[in-house]
Order: sequence, then structure tokens, then C-alpha cells
Amino acid sequence: MKIHEIERHQAQPQHLDIVLHLDPGLFWFKGHFAAQPLLPGVAQLDWVMHYATTLMAPEHRFHSIQNVKFQAPLVPDTTVTLSLDWDAARQILAFRFQRHDGGERHTASSGKIRLCR
Repeated sequence: MKIHEIERHQAQPQHLDIVLHLDPGLFWFKGHFAAQPLLPGVAQLDWVMHYATTLMAPEHRFHSIQNVKFQAPLVPDTTVTLSLDWDAARQILAFRFQRHDGGERHTASSGKIRLCR
């Protein structure tokens, strides 16, 4: 099952917001964990790279993780916004996943990834 994308906002070429719904049937939730499924950090990084290299920096690929922080779990049936900021001069991609909680958003994870050509 693919990522359930609700909408995209790209007011500037270097900034992109993608609203996603974490469908309980996603492959990533199977076996991670039985009592309370969580979206693994590796899945979050995979989605960051997917959107970054297809929509913002298509000629680039992963080089290294500058930093990453997982602050709160992402669970099934949650709506999240993935925000990407691309600094082409420094070849740094900043990302943030925010959980929607009513009208508020709470950061679940964030970090910076260096890309290269």
C-alpha cells in the first residue's frame, strides 16, 4: 500500500508541505509493534528521501544524515504534515513531521540530511 497523500503546498521552490494520512494497512506498521504499531524512523527517512529526490532535488541522492531527532511516535490513523526545506547552496535538506491534533500540530520528528549529485 502506498503513502496516502492528502495534499501538497509549495509556495516557494525550496519549501514543500505534504499532508499525509497514516493508513493502518501500511506495510511499515506490520510487526512494528504488536501492542501499538508505530511508524519506524527508517520509514520516515525513506519518505523524506522519496519526496526530496522526486520533487525538490531530482538530480541529488543521499549523502549523510546531519542530525535526526524522533520526539513522538507516529501511530496508525494519524494525519501528519511532512515539511521539507531545501538549501541548494549547502546541499542540506531539513525535514519535520508534525502530527495533527485537532487544530494544533506537534513535532514528531525532525532532522537534516546532506544530499549530493
